[in-house]
Amino acid sequence: MSRTIDAHVHLWNRATDPQPWIEPATMAVIDRDFSAADLRVMLADTGVDQAVVVQSSNSAGETARLLQLAVDDDAIAGVVGWLDLTGDVREQLDRIPERLRRTLVGVRHLVHIDPDENWLESAEVHRGLTALGEANLSFDLVVRWWQLESAARTAARHPELTFVLDHLGGVPDDADDLSRWEEGLRALAAHGNVSAKLSGVSAFIGGESGVGLGLVIDAAFGAFGALRLMYGSDWPLSQLGAGVLAWRGYVQDVLASVSADDRDAILGANAARLYRLDPR
Repeated sequence: MSRTIDAHVHLWNRATDPQPWIEPATMAVIDRDFSAADLRVMLADTGVDQAVVVQSSNSAGETARLLQLAVDDDAIAGVVGWLDLTGDVREQLDRIPERLRRTLVGVRHLVHIDPDENWLESAEVHRGLTALGEANLSFDLVVRWWQLESAARTAARHPELTFVLDHLGGVPDDADDLSRWEEGLRALAAHGNVSAKLSGVSAFIGGESGVGLGLVIDAAFGAFGALRLMYGSDWPLSQLGAGVLAWRGYVQDVLASVSADDRDAILGANAARLYRLDPR
């Protein structure tokens, strides 16, 4: 089996990278800092070799610190950081020292909470996305389910760029909206330059919402197929739901019914290919 890769985790030190969205009363389990040492423990517990660390704030400073962590720790296979896509992307990349730049594998912007509802389709962002493609970097899409149509239009305009959908597009917890989510998911997946992460849905384990997790996973496989899906824990946020161990176990159970090649692809090979990860 090839190396296993968790395609979506977060690390933060709130002294340098505040996380004001964390509510101590309801999110006590993640109301602390998470380090590379914590990551190594989680990977060992879940039987995974490496992880892709994803930005949690639209901050060049946070990205620089994550890149340094990736240089220092082989548990981090790469970093999906942040760049200002409305600015000069080439200039921003040139400012990153080469020893750090090699660990940057993709870029993300918090589209789902950006105050500009049309941010993703603005002319400035389209120029930035073109520059990302020229730099051989991918773009992670973190959107709400009602933004999937906008994401599909964006992917269609940039066939040369690899897009990675985080958290399956923000699955609604209302069964009445599920068909609209699936329609948007299929519209996005119709573009061959888009892949997706099986992440951010561990809260559905146990059936506490009106949406069945089995239906969600079936829709993801139907839309993307095994060669465009990646395992991601969304740790430590997954601790707010059933927890990372429960999610890892659930995915293992799902993958027990697929071929060994497809299982290897979802658990690591796809992430290595799509993020162009160096063997480390």
